Amino acid sequence: MADTNRVRYYRTFQDDFVESSDQDFTLPEDYVWVRESKRARFARPVLYAIAYLFALVYGKFVLHLKIVRTVDMRDYRNTGAVVYGNHTQPIGDVFVPGLVCAPKRCYTIASPANLGIPVIGALLPWIGALPIPSDFKQMKNFLGAVRQRLQENNCIIVYPEQHVWPYCTQIRPYPTTSFDYAVKNKVPAFCMTTTYQRRRFSEKPRATVYLDGPFYADASLSPQAQKEALRDQVYACMQKRSEENTYQYVEYRPVQEAEEHGGK
Repeated sequence: MADTNRVRYYRTFQDDFVESSDQDFTLPEDYVWVRESKRARFARPVLYAIAYLFALVYGKFVLHLKIVRTVDMRDYRNTGAVVYGNHTQPIGDVFVPGLVCAPKRCYTIASPANLGIPVIGALLPWIGALPIPSDFKQMKNFLGAVRQRLQENNCIIVYPEQHVWPYCTQIRPYPTTSFDYAVKNKVPAFCMTTTYQRRRFSEKPRATVYLDGPFYADASLSPQAQKEALRDQVYACMQKRSEENTYQYVEYRPVQEAEEHGGK
């Protein structure tokens, strides 16, 4: 059970518990998702390598990370892949997928608010962030960027829960929307489930991330039914993996519980 000082109350699963310094940041109309200049082609691998090294250090000394893979992504070197994860780390969820999915390169679907973070926000697109369009007119270019990165045999990382709930041990319900990436591009889906275990000499838990899959859409179904079936497979796998949680560092409760006990 979490300490009462680390209990968070929510009204809906869309509540935000982590906000950037510029939560209302929007992309400029001429935003470019795939940068192909000489400078970009040079900078991307350099910055990605630096981010990978940071992930190693952050994983070891902050998250005390353990990665358990039931699949070797080297076996999928000739295809793109969409990897779905539960969203429980504001920093770790940016960097850890590069470790989990190595040697494949990762591009993460992200809220544009992340680009409004001072200093690091401007670097995120260079290390793989693909911000969601701020306006419908930008959707074609965004989806084209997703398709291109998958055709280059990279991983697209998606957090279908959408909102970061730090150290959350439950798998929140999520819609079928993001499963369109795997269905339309005819690539396998995987799931990356972060769980938490108690450490002997610290209140902060250890993070264990499980990589499972592949999951494939059933081409005999309608497109919508394919997305629903794929979502159900991934969600069921995440739910099963969530049983590996042994410690609640932060506990999330419906706000009705606080109201029933005289809370706010």
